[in-house]
Amino acid sequence: MAQDVVINLQQIVKSYDMGGAEEVQALRGVSVQMGKNEYVAIMGPSGSGKSTLMNIIGCLDTPTSGLYEFNGLNVSEMNDNQLAKIRNKEIGFVFQTFNLLARSDSLHNVELPLIYGGVAAAERKRLAVEALEHVGLGDRQHHKPNELSGGQRQRVAIARALVNKPSILLADEPTGNLDTKTGEEIMLLFEQLHKQGNTIILVTHEESIAEHAHRIIRVRDGMVESDRKVDERTSVQSLLSGIR
Repeated sequence: MAQDVVINLQQIVKSYDMGGAEEVQALRGVSVQMGKNEYVAIMGPSGSGKSTLMNIIGCLDTPTSGLYEFNGLNVSEMNDNQLAKIRNKEIGFVFQTFNLLARSDSLHNVELPLIYGGVAAAERKRLAVEALEHVGLGDRQHHKPNELSGGQRQRVAIARALVNKPSILLADEPTGNLDTKTGEEIMLLFEQLHKQGNTIILVTHEESIAEHAHRIIRVRDGMVESDRKVDERTSVQSLLSGIR
């Protein structure tokens, strides 16, 4: 395996026992590799298996069979505690619903992964402030979620995802709760983060959002239907057209 491969999935199968003799196969032998500093979109209709694939990549679930290596470590056979460590240290999650603590300010929300990681208070604050400044919210440190716009809430969520300097950013429908203009601003931020060296994996059902990525993997019926590079000019044009 190439040294810069972060995600290595080989013949991943995921089955769910629905009771009795009924079994649903959500993934049917998926093999995909993703490298460091790639910007990948995973697309597929409802029921295609893309959410199951995201959960396995994010170490939120384990495959029924197949090999999953994350930065060369075999995570397909890790126990829950080992998976939790990978999630906290190596993966920054960005969700459609932001998942912020309503009664906590931006600074505390961003500090959360560092609290779980046992980082000392002074260092936590320094890293959280740095992450908020990185997403343009240095002046919103002490605002609670209800005092922020939808776009600002998602920026707080992105800062929280970045604070541990993870190996990958895993974004699940990150513009799903935002209006078109705000969504495009968030996609522009992802593009900037990618240019700064971050590896981004974006899960979406929206074609216009997926086109911002530099590679699109389409999933259907639990299998990879297609895997193609996006023309960089197309990607840049879609960004510019969205912010005019």
